[in-house]
Amino acid sequence: MTQTSQHHPDRVRPRLLAVHAHPDDESSKGAATMAKYAAEGTDVLVATCTGGERGSVLNPALRGDPELADRMPEVRAREMEEARRILGVRQEWLGFVDSGLPEGNPAPPLPPGCFARLDVADAASELLRVIREFRPHVVTTYAADGGYPHPDHVMTHRVAVAAFDTAADPDVCPEAGPPWQPLKLYYNHGSHPARRAALHRALLDRGLPSPYAPIWRDLRHQPPITTRVPCAAYFPVRDRALIAHASQIDPDGPWFAVPLALQQEIWPTEDYALARSLVDTHLPESDLFAGITLPGVPRLHYAARHTAPADRPHAGAVTPAVR
Repeated sequence: MTQTSQHHPDRVRPRLLAVHAHPDDESSKGAATMAKYAAEGTDVLVATCTGGERGSVLNPALRGDPELADRMPEVRAREMEEARRILGVRQEWLGFVDSGLPEGNPAPPLPPGCFARLDVADAASELLRVIREFRPHVVTTYAADGGYPHPDHVMTHRVAVAAFDTAADPDVCPEAGPPWQPLKLYYNHGSHPARRAALHRALLDRGLPSPYAPIWRDLRHQPPITTRVPCAAYFPVRDRALIAHASQIDPDGPWFAVPLALQQEIWPTEDYALARSLVDTHLPESDLFAGITLPGVPRLHYAARHTAPADRPHAGAVTPAVR
């Protein structure tokens, strides 16, 4: 179903799909970006791959509740609903089972039937259904390493890439609905080394303690950043959404160790790497929708003179019809 404005029937509403592994990931990775776009009229949907059933109680204030672990699926679903409401976005569960974070040396095997043990193509079919129903113009997810080595994050990357690459193929999962081609795929990089280094220096310069470990090694592993979305005004919304995941987040913990005003001053963007683009766009970008032209949405009209880097799959001057 094509989504248009009730008051502007010729205007196509931009659509953004964010694919995440667990409830709370949407509030710690790209949350201010989503809140900004949603506030500006973009239709934003979060696809959550698992229910977070195997998450531990990480908030010290709640560890005394002996029944919380037994109610984890219910608790995390309730927390997700509150975070979704705060961000102003929609959310859909893909229904896979949390794999847990293996600990120990050697690490134990992943549980049977969990998300990370599924066949990628089979798992991607459920995300294909969401893509073909929602018809996003832009998709965001994690880079190949998952952002950190949780098996569900790595699997989320694989599933999101597979779904993006096959969503327009009518021969792949025809039961998932009519083909639809998203135009851009991004990897979000919420807390990359350059950002941590800048905040670390700013804290020390002001005589404040820094939560960051020595950073010089980190800088060797800086991911490629193509797109910086200015969204500092929505950092408070991001933080409220993250705190809504009370079983997972300590409000006095390291997530909130850097004063909000300092974050807004020193690093007022959330950052992404453009991984796929079927439209021309200038790099670097400040808008995930850069290069995409939608009827009746002037802010998305960009002159197209440069393509995404040639080493990125599907980069180039392809401009399919957008509806």
